[in-house]
Amino acid sequence: MATPLVVGLAVAGAAYAGRAGIQAWNAFKARPVVPTLRKFYQGGFQPQMTRREAALILGVRESSAIDKIKEAHRRVMLANHPDAGGSHYLASKISEAKEMMLRKTNNNGSAF
Repeated sequence: MATPLVVGLAVAGAAYAGRAGIQAWNAFKARPVVPTLRKFYQGGFQPQMTRREAALILGVRESSAIDKIKEAHRRVMLANHPDAGGSHYLASKISEAKEMMLRKTNNNGSAF
């Protein structure tokens, strides 16, 4: 007599577990996509561009090689060029970042 009761409880438990799993899956699929890593610089611009800010704009390290800087400039400029619907202001900032990164010295105003 206990066997049908146990089987019924097991089926009911499996049904509730399946329902909860389906609800959790639908909630997981409906969540907003939040990128964990930012691919490009997301902040505002400083009044005087620094080497760090230039590296963030181009998406390279401050100590990157010249060819990596040029490739990064090309890639970012293609995405933000005024002829392709981008902003003139952003294009000028991207070019300024390239010029800053290609300078030989870290022009920070120090005599040393």
